[in-house]
Amino acid sequence: MGVLISKGQQLSAQTCKSTPDPPQPRGKSQGQMVPRWKGKYAKAKKDAEAEALREPMSKIISQLQSSLVQSEACGFLSDNSVHLAVGAEQIELLDKACFGQPVRSVKKDLVWFQLSLEEAFYLCYSLNCLKIKDGDSGVQSDEELWISMKSKKKTFPYFYKAYSHLRMKNWVVRSGALYGVDFVVYRHHPARVHSEYGALVLSHEDDEDLNGRLRVWSDVHCTTRLLGGVAKILLVMYINKNGNKDESPLCLENYTVQERTITRWVPEQSREKCISC
Repeated sequence: MGVLISKGQQLSAQTCKSTPDPPQPRGKSQGQMVPRWKGKYAKAKKDAEAEALREPMSKIISQLQSSLVQSEACGFLSDNSVHLAVGAEQIELLDKACFGQPVRSVKKDLVWFQLSLEEAFYLCYSLNCLKIKDGDSGVQSDEELWISMKSKKKTFPYFYKAYSHLRMKNWVVRSGALYGVDFVVYRHHPARVHSEYGALVLSHEDDEDLNGRLRVWSDVHCTTRLLGGVAKILLVMYINKNGNKDESPLCLENYTVQERTITRWVPEQSREKCISC
């Protein structure tokens, strides 16, 4: 089996606009997949798609943003995550927007949510709807929080750039540990649609070894085979600092992202296309 590497097309979920157009099916040969809506029967799948179009992810995130701002939400940095106590309304919105995981109840109507560093910084820095404290030092500024998160995760600037790059296009981004990748990427809520991509975050800089992935062909083949077995495409996101330092979050504006999709090339599936050419 060979490997097809496609130059990154700009990924765009059907919810990129507040009033999105219906998703257009795209062929797998272009490095993109037709959305696989969840449901046992065709009607259930159509209903899942219709629900997603009625309530696009951009609308849900806007509601979450407003709710967190109004409640002056504040999380607490602990190890490699941020803990946030939220009420009933925000529990539902965080779940619908796919941020964090509930960890335990504090009171009847109050639950602690555990956010990854990328999720927390996105809510704090990009959406400006969450404040974060680190121990007894009080609420941290964006620059202080950036330094704190870098100290906890050396690769944070790269991973955050990749995470925010996808989130800003209204893709849902979750941990990809189950599939041996950094992130899995969904068109909408995982309850409604299967993920389409498994993403790895890499760097163009020779001196940066983010995760040691895809350095040998056996890793490329194993990863594409694993993802192909669960109907996902490998998305490689190359983060380029362009010579910029990472001393403050302002550097993110000068970082660039190159997307590459890698799929297994199956001769039997490509023979007909070659003949028709």
